[in-house]
Amino acid sequence: MAPTEIIPDSSPKALKALKAKKAPKAGPSRSVGSALAGALRGNVRQYGMLVALALIVLLFQIWTDGILLQPLNITNLIQQNGYILILAIGMMIVIIAGHIDLSVGSLAAFVGAAAAVMMVKHHMPWPVALLAALVIGALAGAWQGFWIAYLGIPSFIVTLAGMLLFRGGTQIILQGQSVAPFPKGFQSISSGFLPEVGPHTDYHNLTLLLGLAVLAVAVLQELRGRRQTASYGLEVLPLGLFLTKLAVITAAVLVFTLLLASYHGVPIVLLILGALLVGFGYLMRNSIIGRHTYAIGGNEAAAKLSGVRSKRVVFLAFTNMGVLAALAGLVFAARLNAGTPQAGINFELEAIAAAFIGGASASGGVGTVLGAIIGGLVLGVLNNGMSLVGVGTDYQQVIKGLVLLVAVGFDVYNKRKAGS
Repeated sequence: MAPTEIIPDSSPKALKALKAKKAPKAGPSRSVGSALAGALRGNVRQYGMLVALALIVLLFQIWTDGILLQPLNITNLIQQNGYILILAIGMMIVIIAGHIDLSVGSLAAFVGAAAAVMMVKHHMPWPVALLAALVIGALAGAWQGFWIAYLGIPSFIVTLAGMLLFRGGTQIILQGQSVAPFPKGFQSISSGFLPEVGPHTDYHNLTLLLGLAVLAVAVLQELRGRRQTASYGLEVLPLGLFLTKLAVITAAVLVFTLLLASYHGVPIVLLILGALLVGFGYLMRNSIIGRHTYAIGGNEAAAKLSGVRSKRVVFLAFTNMGVLAALAGLVFAARLNAGTPQAGINFELEAIAAAFIGGASASGGVGTVLGAIIGGLVLGVLNNGMSLVGVGTDYQQVIKGLVLLVAVGFDVYNKRKAGS
């Protein structure tokens, strides 16, 4: 039996529909407005906090009659908040892994006290004391990480116990008294600057060269990222919007460089922060352990089924937090030029607030190292700006609490919106 021949419908309506179906549908070129909206939606946390930081800076720059962005105040802002930014980086990684660390302030005080005793009472060379202090921080972090990762005790309980233990240890080491002064080399960790080189000008020459190098690296990184995105067949920003982004980055780097170069140059603590930002940023984005940290925070059960060694990753996250807490304690002690029993009070709250304001999620698995820096700068600018305009410390606490609440509420809102 011959197959039945199917006669196509030759009516004008059917032919028109068939032609529309066969013809390739040319998508309209994406406008700059839609591209910008898409970029903001895809990076709402990072861009949102950058915009908030810019608005806060602009507000206090006007409110303080231009004092906020004076070169001297910018340098003070960096040196005053360096130790909090160091803690915020480590805290962000711990929170990404789905945990919390309440002991970092007490551990910073304990390490600072230990370093003070080694240098002042036992006359240990400051580089040796610095390395020994970092080892103490690593051991303290590893000790807490062991209880959390391998014995399964909640991090809240372990680090709360650590907070009490290290605070008491600080009192015992210092015997309730401050120990000072420190060698000049150790003090320069917090209060030192890059040396002056080259001919005498109105600007710090080495800072200008460093700023240009940072700008070149930033632009090349943006170009490389755009090229890689295009090679994968993914959508990139329109050329005009991309050039605008490069112009904004260039202007920001140049202005910041000129502000620093017109005073004493780049502070040493800023170099430390830059190295931590680049190193840990690369580690969390490109390394296996960084991806595993995100996986554990996002869904630990699924990560284990995928072969992730979750206990090892959590252990390393707390060991790293111990090292960074020790470094923050050394920076703070160098700034005070003394080891004091009251050091580190509320440092953990500032670090946790900086991480959440910078985009960390309370449920883990979300956040960036750059976000921790941005969150810390938001708090630092708020503290500095409110102090400059004469806002009392009581009202400062209220305002910072509201900022933290809004940041976490924004995170919850975005999750619910994405889920719906």
